[in-house]
Amino acid sequence: MSSNWKLGLGFSLVTAVMWGGLPIALKVILGEMDSITVTWYRFSVSAVIALLWYGRRSGDAIKRLLRPPLWPLTLLAVVGLLANYILYLMGLDQTTAEAAQILIQLAPLFLLVGSVWLFKEPFSAPQWLGVAGFTLGLLLFFHHRLRTLASLDESYLLGILFIMLASVTWAGYGLAQKQLLKQVSASELLLLLYIAGSLFFWPAASPGQIQHLDDFGLAMLAFAGINTLIAYGSFGFAMTHWEASRVSAVITLTPLLTLFFVFLSNLLYPGFIQTEPLDWLNWLGAVLVVSGSTLAAMGNRL
Repeated sequence: MSSNWKLGLGFSLVTAVMWGGLPIALKVILGEMDSITVTWYRFSVSAVIALLWYGRRSGDAIKRLLRPPLWPLTLLAVVGLLANYILYLMGLDQTTAEAAQILIQLAPLFLLVGSVWLFKEPFSAPQWLGVAGFTLGLLLFFHHRLRTLASLDESYLLGILFIMLASVTWAGYGLAQKQLLKQVSASELLLLLYIAGSLFFWPAASPGQIQHLDDFGLAMLAFAGINTLIAYGSFGFAMTHWEASRVSAVITLTPLLTLFFVFLSNLLYPGFIQTEPLDWLNWLGAVLVVSGSTLAAMGNRL
């Protein structure tokens, strides 16, 4: 790993910005397309670009991923990421962009817990403090919803459940990827995942729904399609230039960026996107979620 913190920080920020803006684009598209079709387009666009970009060089690695002893881990990675994509979209469709991005922060936390449990990685007192801060932050962010839990819209509760399940499946993908990356590169594994997603969602997708999108909707779909390539590519570059814990710490800014992008969008175009009812407790909760995730990720390295 080269040591260049400027490049590491820069690529980490690109990843956070891309993931921060993604829920807004997806909310726009979900008004005209179903979640399976959107997911199919996202995987297909990424697969086509990746195949043209570096597909010829990845044949041997993909064969290794599909053969013993790697294929069980490959299957777990494929199922985990594909389930994450569709569950996140289903949850986003029933909730708000801010709520989805706050809840999806459970994913790296589940990954951390899984690493401690399966790989016996150390878990320090500062990390436990981070988990406590994260949990308190979640309660504060959703304090409006918790007060009216008995009368809460069932679709919103279902959306929360979908996002939580998306976090669990992403953690499964992350744990499998952690082992697979000892044998292949991230780009080679991602290419296989893009192809798998394109083929799996194709039978249930309705590509003709793209006709329902106007020029702005098409732009948002294109952004969603290339988002994975840019975000995960930047994430990979960041990891080669900077320590993983510090990259993870920067990426925890994602939900705050989503809150900012939603606020800016509605400021420029009032009513552009549905929002959470935010007060100072919600903002405090969001900050605690981010800071708790950072502390859990970095532990004693701070």
